[in-house]
Amino acid sequence: MIKTLRLSFALKNTYRVNSILYSIKQIPLLKRIIPEGVYHIQGFKIFANVLSVIWEILTVFLGKLLYYLLMIVGAASLYSLPAESQGQVFLHLLLVLTLIGAVMNTYMFNPTKDKYYAMILLGMNAREYALTNYFYAIGKVLVGFLLCSFLFGKGAGLTWWQCLLIPFFVAGAKLMVAAAELRDYEKNGNVGNENKLNKLIWWIIAVFLAVAYGLPALGILLPVKVSVTAMCFFVAGGLISVRKVIAFRDYRAMYQELLAGSMMQMDPSAQAKLQREASNKLISADADITSSKKGFEYLNELFIKRHQKILWKSTKKITYVSMAVIAAVLLGFVLMPELKEGVNGVLLLYLPYFVFVMYMINRGTGFTRALFVNCDHSLLTYPFYKQPKFILKLFKIRLREIIKVNLLPASVIGTGLSLLLYASGGTDNPWNYIVLFVSIAALSVFFSVHYLTIYYLLQPYNAGTEIKSGTYQLIMWLTYMVCYMMIRIKMSTVVFGIMTIVFCLLYSVIACALVYKFAPRTFKIRT
Repeated sequence: MIKTLRLSFALKNTYRVNSILYSIKQIPLLKRIIPEGVYHIQGFKIFANVLSVIWEILTVFLGKLLYYLLMIVGAASLYSLPAESQGQVFLHLLLVLTLIGAVMNTYMFNPTKDKYYAMILLGMNAREYALTNYFYAIGKVLVGFLLCSFLFGKGAGLTWWQCLLIPFFVAGAKLMVAAAELRDYEKNGNVGNENKLNKLIWWIIAVFLAVAYGLPALGILLPVKVSVTAMCFFVAGGLISVRKVIAFRDYRAMYQELLAGSMMQMDPSAQAKLQREASNKLISADADITSSKKGFEYLNELFIKRHQKILWKSTKKITYVSMAVIAAVLLGFVLMPELKEGVNGVLLLYLPYFVFVMYMINRGTGFTRALFVNCDHSLLTYPFYKQPKFILKLFKIRLREIIKVNLLPASVIGTGLSLLLYASGGTDNPWNYIVLFVSIAALSVFFSVHYLTIYYLLQPYNAGTEIKSGTYQLIMWLTYMVCYMMIRIKMSTVVFGIMTIVFCLLYSVIACALVYKFAPRTFKIRT
């Protein structure tokens, strides 16, 4: 086991070091300074190894810290609950979210490249490798959650033994899911894959999320005794499941099936082919689709007409869900009039919260990916396509189209918020109604501009449609963090709304200027 763990560390570290060196090489300010043979320079390799070790240590704690800060403590602070309920809401959120995490983050059924390299290419003992790395991952869970549980749990009013119970509960839940998946494979031949959850699982996750965050908003919480009893049940279940995980004998056969798709990941051309085949299923093959327009307008109209399912299907679903939520709140006003005061206060002070909402529903990344896979992937090989005037012209056309896509749910949400404000008691300042609608639309426009701009300035995809830009991923992460932090801000709707509208206008102008100046050099297929 020790030898297997050492070899798996070496393998994972080699892959991680190469990824770090590649990412550093992609940073715009450094790519001209760092030589091409950076992978062979000892100093850079030592530096990357140090970063790799630091990252391995951070993975024990960083993810858990962010999980507690954002998903539990941060969310709990949004509810207007008495101070004595802090421990109760803490355990309520932790219990339900952990059950979701046990299914979505199994460790054992994640088809990572290091598993493919070790078990398929290098032929390592599959059972030994799987058990060694799985229990190492469970050990990281215990250590990371032990620290975070005492750090945040004590602040929420939990006892020391409740804090001590949490990491064993999380590990137990993951072990129970792993054991259940292994039994399913033995009986039915089904291989679990946490990256390809079926629709039923996604619906169950949606219900659990509603239970986790929706019930506290209505003042309904799981009693502490119920939460603690459930946690003890999963600890006991986890201990029983350890035997199944260790006794399972078909790890090689299971991983060969699970990792079969990884063979395509190693071959960029094969992966690109699969991506195009998957996209083609959603593209209309109707030969009657045509356009009377000329030039780039002709190209754009054909693209939009043939990609209706990709561009509009999810947007329409979001719009219908938004209408249903607004109707449900209006019905709640009739059935529970006491809701009006709380909703009215939220609409007048928590407009920044909807920055995160608009971030979540924006379809910018899906739009740009469709552009690359089904259009730019081929056209970027032609010099004329990268001329500044043509780039800016097509950028404006595409921006117009993605704004249309995103404005559909935004207009429903903006209208709904103004309607809810009026129905919940209204406001003395009529500008609140206008600003609510316009600011939501402005946020929609901002995210449309933002995603299309960074696509043109950083074009992150290679020929295999893999994201190969560290800068792009960093900006994606920073965008998420800034939007999430907006949840904690309280500000007058009129003030924040006007700031949002002005910022959106300025950002749009600056974005067009940057695309015109830099995109001819940056808008290309990555190698």
